[in-house]
Amino acid sequence: MNISEFGINQALKALGINKNNLGSSTGSNFFATGEDIQSFSPVDGELIGIVQASTIEDYEKIIKTASSAFKQWRDKTAPERGEVVRQFGNKLRDFKEPLGKLVSYEMGKSYQEGLGEVQEMIDICDFAVGLSRQLHGLTMHSERPGHRMYEQYHSLGIVGIISAFNFPVAVWAWNTALAWVCGDVCVWKPSEKTPLCGIACQNIIAQVFQENNVPEGVSCLINGDYKVGEFMSKDSRIPLVSATGSTRMGKIVASEVAGRLGKSLLELGGNNAIIVSPDSDLKMTVIGSVFGAVGTAGQRCTSTRRLIIHETIYDKVKNALVEAYKQLKIGNPLDESNHVGPLIDTLAVDSYNNALNKVVEEGGKIIVEGGVLSGEGYESGCYVKPAIAEAKPNFNIVQHETFAPVLYLLKYSGSVENAIEIQNEVKQGLSSSIMTNNLREAELFLSVNGSDCGIANVNIGTSGAEIGGAFGGEKDTGGGRESGSDAWKVYMRRQTNTINYTTDLPLAQGIKFDL
Repeated sequence: MNISEFGINQALKALGINKNNLGSSTGSNFFATGEDIQSFSPVDGELIGIVQASTIEDYEKIIKTASSAFKQWRDKTAPERGEVVRQFGNKLRDFKEPLGKLVSYEMGKSYQEGLGEVQEMIDICDFAVGLSRQLHGLTMHSERPGHRMYEQYHSLGIVGIISAFNFPVAVWAWNTALAWVCGDVCVWKPSEKTPLCGIACQNIIAQVFQENNVPEGVSCLINGDYKVGEFMSKDSRIPLVSATGSTRMGKIVASEVAGRLGKSLLELGGNNAIIVSPDSDLKMTVIGSVFGAVGTAGQRCTSTRRLIIHETIYDKVKNALVEAYKQLKIGNPLDESNHVGPLIDTLAVDSYNNALNKVVEEGGKIIVEGGVLSGEGYESGCYVKPAIAEAKPNFNIVQHETFAPVLYLLKYSGSVENAIEIQNEVKQGLSSSIMTNNLREAELFLSVNGSDCGIANVNIGTSGAEIGGAFGGEKDTGGGRESGSDAWKVYMRRQTNTINYTTDLPLAQGIKFDL
């Protein structure tokens, strides 16, 4: 099937991408003097475009421009900043189709998921607009007569954003929409595997900024490899670094930022499980498990990796999953009849193959065969078959996250407490679910003695999150929270104020200091 039938070239043109010599950006101007980064689509292996990486000299220019812009942006009122974000959300509505197609083509997720990712951007803009009138503090009673105490939040400065390939636009928007209404400016390093998505977003926001006389530097883009992340992590001019990616990467960022006493917001690995109780609904279990395991070809941080099934229904659930997997269609993600697209690149394919080999070496059994697809439509070498393996919880490969569509079936016996213990014994703590119609099991799962993850669901899968709830996890997932609830507070600095409106100067705690 010819990819041009889906309007990729038209989408690139609509997004202002000319395919060559793109790199760093402040406002609408792109510049870079580093090495070329080629963006190949995992869909068909074609070269989409070439960007240039940033050098340290390019980086310095970006940071200085952002620092200057911050001094102007922070002086705008929060509702004024919210108005700019509102217009950005509306502009995203106009560009939803071409941007969704680019996300699908450059990353490899289905077109529907690409559209869904852009919708997440729109939703966080809507959330941030309302938030711009709710950046509230607290007023407290003072122990000293004639005094008033309160807390308030001020803009923080430059927010550095390091995003991953699997959500090449939404995670940036989660951070930047909140940061902007808080009065911060943003410097974004997108994944070098999806650089054109970053350029498309920068082109869209540049239009809004120009229409509102927003200073150059409020939104900055720096393309490059891990070296750019190192620049940002070590730079004391960036008070907050928000990093999404692997646990290995997150530990490096956390160490560097902590070494200069900066703040980091980390969204790292997930090894997510669904507990399937004897009181579960089989149909809901299958739908939630299959989408969780194969959606985005298993490349979501919230993808379902483990299914912990009670022994009394184990065979029933296993057989239903095997039948469901027979119906999966693998192919071009821009063809909406397909369920599963490609992995991001051949390195991801190697990781997938390694996981299947390891689980067999450790004594597991493959019940839905995997494999790399070849032939017409699969020329990129990145298409693989979603696989299911029977395993044991203590297998080394089960304890680690594999960013691919490999689902491990684990068996538990006895009470749901045993299943919760299996779920919690991995190092990651992002998303979790239980399938049950038993109220006591559901409440236990959500209690302090239940799931140790940042996200715990009942009768839905592990994958997918709504704007409004704070997104993030514990343990090796990093502890960060993005998107909803009070996640905005991390993008601001907190200040406690005390005002004395008398002619006396009493000291706290009743201390006497007479002169």
